Amino acid sequence: MRYKNPISILVVVFCKNTNNILMLQRQDDPDFWQSVTGSLEENETPRQAAIRELWEEVRLKITENSTALFDCNESVEFEIFPHFRYKYAPNVTHCREHWFLLAVEREFIPQLSEHLAYQWVSAEQAAKMTKSPNNAEAIRKYLLDDKFVETKNYSF
Repeated sequence: MRYKNPISILVVVFCKNTNNILMLQRQDDPDFWQSVTGSLEENETPRQAAIRELWEEVRLKITENSTALFDCNESVEFEIFPHFRYKYAPNVTHCREHWFLLAVEREFIPQLSEHLAYQWVSAEQAAKMTKSPNNAEAIRKYLLDDKFVETKNYSF
């Protein structure tokens, strides 16, 4: 069995016009809503993983040098939920997650391949609906602070 890498990315996708955030419902835990996430593959940078996961999870294609994909230059270590640990090597209990934001011009209908459903919701609602404390923290820190959003000039 090939285990997941305990180094991952989180990409919070938000719409510039509505300030809504894209939330995805997990297949393996339907009560779990989250942003785009995924583990780094071998020899992959966090930015490359973010671009790949955006394509794999919602079929959103962006370029390597896109300024719409903002690297928060922040990573957090978190404890992996016990019911997801079987995906990792024995004795792996924590993961390091790198944070990104992605600004899109308008809300789109994602082509889901790894999730059951999606919703575009307010930042406040997104922070409340995710079971992931770090996902909620990233939303609160970067998208509930209007000053942060207003000072960034995102474009594809």
